[in-house]
Amino acid sequence: MCGIALVVSGIRIDFSSLLLHSAISPPTKTEQLVFSVDDIKSALRRRGPDNLGAKKIYLKSKIRSSVEEQEIYSCIEGEEAAEKEYSYLLEKSDFFSSCSEQSHKLENVLVHESVAELLFIGATLQLRGVNPISQPLVDSCRNILVYNGEIFGGIEVSCDSNDAEILMESLGRCCSCNYFRYKRTCNCSRKAKTSVPDVLSKIKGPWAVIYWQDICFTGEGPNQAFNSGSAQAVLVALGKSVMRRTSLNRIFQAEKALVPVAVLFSGGLDSMILAALLDQCLDPNYGIDLLNVSFDGNSAPDRISAKAGVKELRRIAPLRRWKLVEIDADLSDLTLETKHVMSLINPADTYMDLNIGIALWLASGGNGWVSEGIGDELGENYQRISYKSEARILLVGAGADEQCAGYGRHRTKYRNSSWLGLHEEMKLDMQRIWKRNLGRDDRCIADNGKEARFPFLDEDVIKSLLDIPLWDISDLNQPSGKGDKKILREVAQLLGLHEVAVLPKRAIQFGSRIARESNRKNFGSNRAANQASAGSAVIHVSSDSV
Repeated sequence: MCGIALVVSGIRIDFSSLLLHSAISPPTKTEQLVFSVDDIKSALRRRGPDNLGAKKIYLKSKIRSSVEEQEIYSCIEGEEAAEKEYSYLLEKSDFFSSCSEQSHKLENVLVHESVAELLFIGATLQLRGVNPISQPLVDSCRNILVYNGEIFGGIEVSCDSNDAEILMESLGRCCSCNYFRYKRTCNCSRKAKTSVPDVLSKIKGPWAVIYWQDICFTGEGPNQAFNSGSAQAVLVALGKSVMRRTSLNRIFQAEKALVPVAVLFSGGLDSMILAALLDQCLDPNYGIDLLNVSFDGNSAPDRISAKAGVKELRRIAPLRRWKLVEIDADLSDLTLETKHVMSLINPADTYMDLNIGIALWLASGGNGWVSEGIGDELGENYQRISYKSEARILLVGAGADEQCAGYGRHRTKYRNSSWLGLHEEMKLDMQRIWKRNLGRDDRCIADNGKEARFPFLDEDVIKSLLDIPLWDISDLNQPSGKGDKKILREVAQLLGLHEVAVLPKRAIQFGSRIARESNRKNFGSNRAANQASAGSAVIHVSSDSV
């Protein structure tokens, strides 16, 4: 038999959930360890004289003051990036360490950051296989296995193979879905639908195992790497959805098609996810236009968040040519354009539809300004120059709010009718989205010679979201910007978009400030418009206000 161990430092483990009988009380006193890691290695080496190895994982945990919320990032010792990150954490914090078996603590005032260590140790007594092995075993997806035992059946082990390596291969094909908790079918996109417990339960023979599952996904196009996680299936489905719509087929090269794909961009959660995924899928030689419309110059909420968003995109993808196209408009100067958009949105006939239609029509036109230069955008070296986006494909985030409970009325429905009421409201949204949104949006965008593509409405994306329990999609007990569209906020975190992951939802008519300008023009003030329920008010064709 081999010798295996896991030494955990810098993290508290609650054993109460592992107790088999309620009469048994958990330990009330934490005793100091009386042995060192070297002692453990020495004892294990006697069990496994052929090889002794160790692998360390660092866990960075960020805990926001008194709220039970943790963001955990793992990195395996030996990777250059991991070592740099670990060194940085040590330098910036008061890190106390007396010996390797003692806990490590990191503290801040409002945000507590800690670094925990998981030390896997494996001593091998090798009885099978023609090639020597060294534990712990680490596969291409950074899963880690230390194994002590024999496989006498259940999993096929050929005469010249090692059972630990065969077990590692089998475990590596498992999904990472925690579906036992909900007794649901696996929602992982992998072809293999087997879980880790399923594989282990097949083993015939004595065994003990320590297994760390850290699944990764690598896409099929250039420059792709999607992290895994409580949101992996959605991320994978969205990545493939964007790829289908942008890079599986060669895009026709018009004379000015240096930017073949653009994103309808507010700097909010949905458009940031689409932009980050587009970067993963699109040939790196192409630029990406981010089309942002404002009816209040640089003061509109969407313009502010768009400027912040493009900085975050440049941080995670610095080699991509990102262009924030600032499309400024004044509603009072758009009389002829408004009448034209009214013909496009027909049969939709409310002020809300008209406001959305105008914003989409102007954005997809792509006529705006870009800031070019070096240094700070507010500095003297930056200048604003006229620019027209020639991208023929426009990615739009429609469908994200309907499927992930992003609207304010979803919160109201949940408050009044709990999960069942929320489910029925979201079901209704998806059943009518073709009539209520897509026809209107597509006609306004197509009028500019552009094609709208909707990655969130891909069949596989819809299926992946339907396979996830609603309380994992959205937690409307949490405040806005946290619980709404929770699953997409987790996707954003996986993509490295940490700032946008906490932004609240804003509809385009409010974020661009066209609704405010429309209310003032057609109702005299925002207050009067609210009293008249302007959003759902029907436009009368003969009205001079249009």
